[in-house]
Amino acid sequence: MSQVPFRNRRQAGEALAARLTAYANRPDVLVLALPRGGVPVAYEVARTLKVPLDVMVVRKLGLPGEEELAIGAIAVGGVRVLNTDLVADLHLSGEVIEKVARVEMQELARRENRYRGNRPPVDARGKTIILIDDGLATGTTMHAALKAVKKQTPTRLVMAVPVAPADTLNEFRPWVDEIVCVLTPTRFYSLGMWYQEFPQVSDEEVCRLLDDAAQPYRPAQIPGEHTI
Repeated sequence: MSQVPFRNRRQAGEALAARLTAYANRPDVLVLALPRGGVPVAYEVARTLKVPLDVMVVRKLGLPGEEELAIGAIAVGGVRVLNTDLVADLHLSGEVIEKVARVEMQELARRENRYRGNRPPVDARGKTIILIDDGLATGTTMHAALKAVKKQTPTRLVMAVPVAPADTLNEFRPWVDEIVCVLTPTRFYSLGMWYQEFPQVSDEEVCRLLDDAAQPYRPAQIPGEHTI
């Protein structure tokens, strides 16, 4: 690959928004971002479409000692999903899973409180929801987010990401009404390789973008992500 497709999350959001124009200026549409990395992407989509932005807070359940390996995920509303094949292969006990879940539930509650502030909980009932992350690898956290949103019976559920493997996307087709993805590489490797700039997104950036999205339009400067 001679050129990385996306300059940064903001530019990826612009590319994603170009494929979602059918949802622009609609009062029933709500964009939901998976924090933290999905927020800068979703911010650009919401701003371009001129629709509200909120967050669906999820947490990966990482294997103890190898936390990057997802054995499951949790989301607000008491939602939990497990990678049952992996759990079985690793012979993980319920006690181990519960211990990991307890720690992540505390972090999920902290983030929900930090990001939401005085805003009410997400209400997806009767709305068209566009659920956005900065990309999919295994899709574990997206699975939890979708499950949490579906519990609220939205009218239409759209999953939108800048980049994901085709086989991962196919796993989600029974869950959603529509999938929008800009790039589906045959060889995915890792999410960060599809971005020229892929810094960690802080809590402060998430809160700033959510606050900015609630204001009349003005471009938001995302620290660490340079614009041209």
